[in-house]
Amino acid sequence: MKTPSQVSLNITGMHCASCSTRLEKVLNQLPAVNARVSIATEVAQLDFQSDITPLSTVIQAIQNAGFDAHMPRDFAAEKLARSALLRREQQHFFIAAALTAPLLLGMVLMLFDIHFMLPTWLQFLLATPVQFWLGSRFYLGAWGSLRQRSANMDVLVALGTSAAYLLSCAVWLFDLNQDLYFESSATLITLVLLGKLLEARAKGRASSALEALLNLQPKTAQVERNGVVQTVAIGELQVDDIFLVRPFENIAVDGIVIAGVSSVDEAMLTGESVARSKHVNDKVYAATLNQSGVLKCRALAIGSHTQLAAIIRLVEQAQGSKAAIQALADKISAVFVPIVMLIALATFAVWLLLTHDFSTALINAVAVLVIACPCALGLATPTALVVATGRAAQAGILVKDAAALERAQQLGILVVDKTGTITVGKPSVTEVLAEANITTQELLEIASMLTQSSTHPLSRAIFAHTQQLNIHASNAVITELSGQGLSAIAVGKNYLLVSPNAARQHDINLNQAAIFALEQQGKTVLLIACDKVLLGYIALQDQVRPSSRAAVARLQSMGIRVLMLSGDNAAATQAIAAQVGISEFIAEVSPQDKAAQVQTLKNTGDKILIGMVGDGINDAPALANADVSFAMRAGSDIALEAADITLMRNDLMSVVDAIDLSRATLRKIRQNLFFAFAYNVLGIPLAAFGILNPVIAGAAMAMSSVTVVSNALLLKRWRAVAR
Repeated sequence: MKTPSQVSLNITGMHCASCSTRLEKVLNQLPAVNARVSIATEVAQLDFQSDITPLSTVIQAIQNAGFDAHMPRDFAAEKLARSALLRREQQHFFIAAALTAPLLLGMVLMLFDIHFMLPTWLQFLLATPVQFWLGSRFYLGAWGSLRQRSANMDVLVALGTSAAYLLSCAVWLFDLNQDLYFESSATLITLVLLGKLLEARAKGRASSALEALLNLQPKTAQVERNGVVQTVAIGELQVDDIFLVRPFENIAVDGIVIAGVSSVDEAMLTGESVARSKHVNDKVYAATLNQSGVLKCRALAIGSHTQLAAIIRLVEQAQGSKAAIQALADKISAVFVPIVMLIALATFAVWLLLTHDFSTALINAVAVLVIACPCALGLATPTALVVATGRAAQAGILVKDAAALERAQQLGILVVDKTGTITVGKPSVTEVLAEANITTQELLEIASMLTQSSTHPLSRAIFAHTQQLNIHASNAVITELSGQGLSAIAVGKNYLLVSPNAARQHDINLNQAAIFALEQQGKTVLLIACDKVLLGYIALQDQVRPSSRAAVARLQSMGIRVLMLSGDNAAATQAIAAQVGISEFIAEVSPQDKAAQVQTLKNTGDKILIGMVGDGINDAPALANADVSFAMRAGSDIALEAADITLMRNDLMSVVDAIDLSRATLRKIRQNLFFAFAYNVLGIPLAAFGILNPVIAGAAMAMSSVTVVSNALLLKRWRAVAR
C-alpha cells in the first residue's frame, strides 16, 4: 500500500459551521480519506490513499456537495483573491442596500406621520433582483445542503425570505386583503450580506499574523558568484550559495555566517525584542533583520526547508485543526437547523390557529428562521483559534494543533528536564583532577580521545575544552554506554568515561569525599579509568537560565506543580533545584525512565493533565508520552517533532506564555459560545411570540456573527510575560 498523501485544499462557497461540518462528513465517507475542514481558514486538510481515492475524486465530491476546491496558492495570489472577495461582498451589499432603501422609505416616513407607499409593481421590481440575484448564494447553498440530506443557515435564509417574497407576490397578483412584505425579504437579505461583508473583513484580520510573517521574507538576495555580486530572485538561491546581507536588510534564507560581525533582530522567530550578535559560524534565519554590519553567509536551507517555512506550516496546520470544544459546537450545529425548522413550523401553526391571520403567522415563522441562523455558533471556536495561533507564532510559540493549545490550560503537573531547559544546556569544564600516577595533560588526552565523536552535551563540553588547550585526540573505537558514559579501546587497553554510579558498577574505587564536595556545588562529576584503575576526575557545571527561577515561581502561582527530572547526580540536581525554587525533583533518571516517570504520573487516577518540557533526543519518548509537550528550539529535531508546542525562544518563561495564551483563548471561546447561544436562546422565543419582526431578527443575526468575530480579535491584545 502506498504511503498516505497529505494535501491542503482551499475551499470556496462555505458560509457557516454547518457547511464545514457537512463537507467534512462528505469527505470522510470517501474510501481511505481522513479530512478536517476549517470554516475560519476555509481550508480542508486531507490524509488519503491516492491509489484508492485520487485527488480528482476528492475535488469532485467537494463540488458535488455545492462547494469548490483548489490547491493552495502563493500568498500574493491568496491576498488578491481575498481582496476580490471583499470587493464582491462590498458591491453586493451596496447594490442590495440601494435597491432596499426605497422599500424602507414608507416605513421611515411613517415615523413623521407621513403616509406614503411605493406602487406594488415598483416594490416587486426592486425586491426581485435582491431576492434572486444577490440572494442566489443562499439558494445554491441550501440546495447543496439538502442534496446531502442536511440543513445549514442557507436553508433558513432561503426559506424565510422566499416565504415573505412569495406571500407578497400572491397578495399582489390575486389582490388579497393582506400586507406586502417585499421590504422584509429584501431588508433581510441585505442585512445578511452586511454580516458576510463584516465577516470577510474580520477573517482577513484574523490571519494577519501569518501574513506578517510571509511579508518579512525579501523577494531578492545579493549573491556572490564567481567573485561577482549580483541580485537574484529568492527562488533562484541554492544551498551553499554565498549571499550578502547589508544593514537594515532582511536575511533571504537560512544560512551560516562565514564573514562579518553584526546584530540581528530575530523577534519574528523568537518573539524576543533584544537583537542577537552574530559572528563567524553563527546561524542566521530567513526573514530576520540585519541591524548593523555587513554579513557574508552561506545558504544552508532554502524554500520550504527554512525555519520561516516551518513556522508557517505549523501555524497553518494549527489553524486548520480542531479543538475538542469545537466538537460540541459541531454536534449542536448538526441538529440545530432541523430543530429550528420545527419551531418555525410550530410557530406558524399556533399563530394561524389563534389569529386566523395567515400573514401574521407566516411573518412570525420567518422571524424564527432568521434569528436562528447559526453563523455565530460556527465562528465562535475557529476564529478564536486562528487569532490565537497567529499571535502565538508572533511570540515565538509554535502550536502543532489546536487540541494541544486547548489542553495546555488544563495542565496540573509540568515535568521539566534539567539540562537545556532549566539550565542553558552548555556545560563547561571547571576542574580536571588527575590521580598521582598520571598528569593532567595525559588525562585530558584520554578525555579528548573518548569524547571526540560523542554528541552528548557533557562530551562536547569536554572535547571543546581539550581543543581550546590544543590537545589532539588519538584514534580509538568508541562505544556509547546508554545512560552511563563512554568506553574506548586503544592500544589494547579499555578506557572508560562514566558517572560515579556507573563506575561503582564497574568495580572502580572512588574518592567519595572529593566527588561529594564537587557535587554539593551543583557540578557534574565524571571519572576516567583504564582497565578499572581510576585515572582522574573531570567536573563540569551548567549555568541556570536567568529566567528559570521567575518562570518556576510563575508556574507555581498558576497552580501548576513543577517536577524536575535529571540524569545528573542527586547532589548536583538538588543544588540546581534549590537555585530555581523547585522542591520536587528526581535525579539519576536514565533516558528510558523519563517516559516511565511521565506515565506513572498519568496513571495516578487523578485525571490531572501532565506536561513535559525538554530539548534532547532522550526527551522524545517522554515528550510523546505527555498530555502536552513543549520542546525548546535549540533541541534536537526528534524532540521538536515529538512535541505539541515548539518554543522558538530557549526560555522556560515561554512555557508560561503558552499556558497563559491557552487560558486566554479558552476564555474567548467560552465567551463566544455564550454570545452565540444567548442570541439564539433569547431571540427564538421573542420571534415565536411575535415580538421580533424579520427585519429586526436579521439585524440581530448579523450582529451576533460580528460580535463573536470581534471578541475573538481581542486576542490580538494578548502579550507575552515581560522579560
